[in-house]
Amino acid sequence: MDHPWRLQEITQKTVRQHDYTVALLPVGALEAHGMHVPYGSDAFHSAMVADRICAKAWDRGARPLLLPAIPFGVQGNTRNFPMTINVRQSHIDAVITDIVESLEFHGVKKLVIVNGHGGNDFKPLLRDLYPRTPVFLALVDWWKVGGDAAKEIFAKGGEHADEMETSVGMALFGHLVHLEDAGDGAANRSRFDAVEKGWVSIARPWHLVTNDSTHGDPRAASKEKGERYIELVVDRMAEFIVQLAAAKPDERFPY
Repeated sequence: MDHPWRLQEITQKTVRQHDYTVALLPVGALEAHGMHVPYGSDAFHSAMVADRICAKAWDRGARPLLLPAIPFGVQGNTRNFPMTINVRQSHIDAVITDIVESLEFHGVKKLVIVNGHGGNDFKPLLRDLYPRTPVFLALVDWWKVGGDAAKEIFAKGGEHADEMETSVGMALFGHLVHLEDAGDGAANRSRFDAVEKGWVSIARPWHLVTNDSTHGDPRAASKEKGERYIELVVDRMAEFIVQLAAAKPDERFPY
């Protein structure tokens, strides 16, 4: 079996042959990404990056289990773009809670949520489940893992379907990315300076912030840049998974 961590693809025979200690759950969204990146990008890259993390961690001796990606996300402020699908946070939390209960039943006591969509917020869920399950939950917003090196790789910043996200898409599912259709990613400023400086947070109406849902100029994107960033993220996260898999829970865990 080439990919014994992919639960969707393996049989019960393979499952019985391995002691899976850590599960990874990718979560994405289904939303417009400008005119050049596919709607399913957030779920695609979360699943594919998590798959690479599992592969590298497996090579280092850990035995992670990759769960199927949740393809929907919270889109209340972005759904004015056509065919963007919104699922409430509480509904996604309920699904994850059921997954946690199943993992607990089967003896998998560590779960890492690999989130690829900024509109999803799982920290309250982690706090809520902490006293109610022996399963240790961790959350990684994987776009942030290599944030310290992003400026060395990408020429221009942004928040959505920008140079970084477009480059990652080109590296992972390049046949679905159409860079020739990309715009300049121009964004509008709020009339409130406090919002622009981050002192005040709001649910930004994305159709008023952006022209086509793109935030940040993607036109300098490339497959090579995407691969550089992915490699950095995968290496860092694989090391975490190896450490987490080997860690023995006790009264002081995770400290």
